Amino acid sequence: MINWRSALAIYKNELARFRRTMFGSVVGPVLTTSLYFIVFGAAIGGRMASIGGVNYGAFIVPGLLMLTLLSESTSNASFGIYMPKFTGAIYELLSAPVGVAETLLGFVGAAATKSLILASIILLTAKLFVNYEIAHPILALGYIILVAASFSLLGFILGIWADGFEKLQMIPLLVLTPLTFLGGTFYSITMLAEPWRSVALVNPIVYLVNGLRWTFYGQSDVNIWVSFGLTMTFLITCVTCIAVIFRTGWRLRT
Repeated sequence: MINWRSALAIYKNELARFRRTMFGSVVGPVLTTSLYFIVFGAAIGGRMASIGGVNYGAFIVPGLLMLTLLSESTSNASFGIYMPKFTGAIYELLSAPVGVAETLLGFVGAAATKSLILASIILLTAKLFVNYEIAHPILALGYIILVAASFSLLGFILGIWADGFEKLQMIPLLVLTPLTFLGGTFYSITMLAEPWRSVALVNPIVYLVNGLRWTFYGQSDVNIWVSFGLTMTFLITCVTCIAVIFRTGWRLRT
């Protein structure tokens, strides 16, 4: 049985840290997104034809939202679990009557909540620059939550793996960000010539971006069920990895 009181205590503690740094945590993503809309949406988008009947400025909204979700979810969760390791407080957590489920609900739930707050702010910011509509709002919300939870779990694993602050940003900066930019954030992969179109299909971020884009505009470059299936498989894989980590104590007790 899940100890909800323990999970809630961890969750509140993580959100309290977010509130203390809220100004910096919110201003950065909002400013970055605004610059993307000014450069790509206004300066470049005004010279581009619509893609699939969708204005270019509106077309890039799901991609920019996914870019924020991936980076913020991963960073928030990795930093959240790394700090107890860095300060030694992780031993108090390991010795307390708190299981893997409570730990994940607390740390990952808080990281995902932070990402969802930022996603909401990004969507409101986008309204200042472009006019967009969400064709399937319930599915969009569900998919955003699924992605935020999945990459918060990935961030949790990275936070356990990292043995220095520089490693916390290694995967987000050197892997996730390049894959996101090459994953159809600012374009449709149907615009690519072969063999680059086939190469793009190997990029898993393509499926995430197109899954979210379908919930917005009802169009996708890939099968949306493949997108949803891959995201769910990734989430289950991360949960399994974390269960093994806590069972073996890898990077936790050393």
